[in-house]
Amino acid sequence: MLRHEFQPGRLVAGVFLTLAGITYVGDAGGAWDTPWFAVIPMVVGGLCLAGAVGLLTRAIRGRRAKHRTETPPEVEERAQPPAPH
Repeated sequence: MLRHEFQPGRLVAGVFLTLAGITYVGDAGGAWDTPWFAVIPMVVGGLCLAGAVGLLTRAIRGRRAKHRTETPPEVEERAQPPAPH
């Protein structure tokens, strides 16, 4: 069982920010030479893409939630308070 719901927008943002960090570490370590302005489009583009993915995910999940009309019987049984004696 998953401990939290999967959020692909946060995954995309994390990947792009990690890529930006790796770019700076490679530059600081002398592996390659990165201009100071090269990371800005990478971060901004990644955050924009993450926002679009997040909006798309919310739209899909919202549409699925609207079409659900029934709840599983287990949830209905647990939601009722016990009958007084």
